[in-house]
Amino acid sequence: MFRGSIVTRVDALKDFYPAEGCHQDYLIHNPQNPYIVFNDIPKIQNLKKLFAGSYRGQPVLVTDAQ
Repeated sequence: MFRGSIVTRVDALKDFYPAEGCHQDYLIHNPQNPYIVFNDIPKIQNLKKLFAGSYRGQPVLVTDAQ
């Protein structure tokens, strides 16, 4: 379909900018947000099933690390 190669370049991370405070631990603070309900909660439920032996129910929170 394509005449040439499709290439993705991966570079070393140069800078890191933490998200604003309102985005930290977003699921914990906004569990009823429609995006969380429809997208993230089902992913977490699938992870529980796939990795039942190593899944931990208590999340590691950014606010606990500060």
